[in-house]
Order: sequence, then C-alpha cells, then structure tokens
Amino acid sequence: MTETTGASIPASEAGQEELFPIREVCRLTGINPVTLRAWERRYGLIQPTRTESGHRLYSHADIEAVRNILAWTERGVAVSKVGGILARNAERQEPQAPSLAEVSGGDWAEWQGQVRAAVADFDEARLDQLYGQIFSTYPLATVFQDVLLPVWQALLLNQDGYGRTSEWLLLDAFLRARTLQRLQLGRIPGRPRVLVAAVPGQCRELELLVTGVLLGNDNLAVSVLPFGQPLDELALVCDKVRPQALVLVANLPPGEAQVRQFGKVALSVNCPVALAGEAAELGQDALRRTAIACLGNSGPLMQRRLLQFLAGQLDT
Repeated sequence: MTETTGASIPASEAGQEELFPIREVCRLTGINPVTLRAWERRYGLIQPTRTESGHRLYSHADIEAVRNILAWTERGVAVSKVGGILARNAERQEPQAPSLAEVSGGDWAEWQGQVRAAVADFDEARLDQLYGQIFSTYPLATVFQDVLLPVWQALLLNQDGYGRTSEWLLLDAFLRARTLQRLQLGRIPGRPRVLVAAVPGQCRELELLVTGVLLGNDNLAVSVLPFGQPLDELALVCDKVRPQALVLVANLPPGEAQVRQFGKVALSVNCPVALAGEAAELGQDALRRTAIACLGNSGPLMQRRLLQFLAGQLDT
C-alpha cells in the first residue's frame, strides 16, 4: 500500500495533535519504512493512527519512541527485548500514588519541565535550587529514577540540535557531582561494605553512581569504584578491601561471552557477586544457573534484593 507523502498533516486536518506520514518519520529518524512497519506488526512497539484509507500517521510521541528504540538497538539490545524496557520506563514515569503529587503541589512531569528549563538556560543556581526542592518532596529513588534521570536520558538521546550536547554535559556534570557528595556522606565506618563497579562499556558514569546511591541504606556502606575499573583487577581490590559483596552494573543484555566473564569474576573474588542495572532485568534467564545474583534496576527492588542476597535468602 502506498503511504501518504508530504511534511506533515496539519492539526486542523488530523485533530488536535500534529501527525506525520511515514516518509517524514523515516526522514527525521533515519529508519527505513520496512523496519518501521516490522516494529509495528511483529513487536507492537509503535501504534500509529490510521486515516480512513489506511495510511499511517505518527505523533510526536511515536517519533520519540522510534528514537528510543533505535538508541537501545544501537546499544546491542534485541528488538524483541526493547518493548519490555520501554514499558518499565513508562511505568516509572507515572506516579504510583496520585495523592503524593497532589500533596507536593505538582507531578513529576512538572518537575522535569522545570529542570529542563533550567538546563536550557544554563542556570546552575536554579538547577541546584530545584535539586533541593525535589529531594524535599520525593523519596530518593523517585528523585533519580522518575524525575532527574528521565531528563538526563532524553537529552542524551536527542543531541541533534544546536546546544543540545552542551545542555546534556551541564546536567550530567551537575548530577555526577551531587551524586558523589551523597556517596561520600554515606561512608560511615563500621558498617558492612559493598563494592559497586561498572562493567566496561555497559553503562555511563552517572548510572553507576546513582546505582551506588540507591543500593545504600542504614545497614550498609556502599563504595563505588572509579569509572573504568578493570574487571580483571577486581580480585586484587576485593582482596584488599574484603567487602561483603561485589555488585556489577551494566545496562546491556549479557551474551555468552559476557556471562563467562562474569563467571570468571565470581570465581576470582573473595565475596559473592551480583548484577544491577538493565542487564539484571534482561539477562535473568542467561544468568539463572550461575552464581551471579540479579538485583534488578529499580531502587527499592535493588536494595531489598541486595539485603536478601547478603543474608543468603536470594536465589541465584
């Protein structure tokens, strides 16, 4: 079937929202029409509207979804797995308790909009003010996973326009500095110690630092190893530090070679090993029969599973 052509369908002709034909979506995203249709028919990742004659029309949200799918596939995630990732991320965008938003005077989208505006103005003082206000309104995990990181991720995935890279760099540097401060404040002597390390090439530094913050609690001292820590030297570090556990952070699904690498790490260190991040969700089946525990990617879930793991109550 021949698709409609042209730049877009005016809002007055296609309802309140501006809609785009498939040719324009392909031009904006760089994806070919065959692949776009396959994502719709085979995986249900995109659900465009249809005209009376059957032509596909895509919204701005659809275009953003296409860009997100492309970002995940470029990181090595199979298309069949992307739907689950997008669904989990969408769930984290919606408040679980509507009354919380009412009490705070606004919802997460409003806070995200204010953060985005401060970044667009390169106003670090305003950004610092918002940071404090958001933390006084929401729990720690909500602040990072539902307010700040979605803005950071959106800027990371959309750096085409002039100034977008500079905006992302500003927010990234700001959040890394504040997260490091929180990690330093949580280093209280005498608590059981857990080491957190990034799998090289599998996550960004901010994602590593935030994972360390979310894993911490009143009963644990979490130490995040420097970004770029070689996996083959973790045995040396653990031998010196003697932690209660080592947590690896990764966001790509582990293949056979990666699973073998994790296994080598587990055999070489003197403590149990767990995996956190998107890889812990995507690789549960691959790691099911290994000694590696999967902690998940949600703050409260990771923390709860880590405590269960340390107590010997979490199956690996």
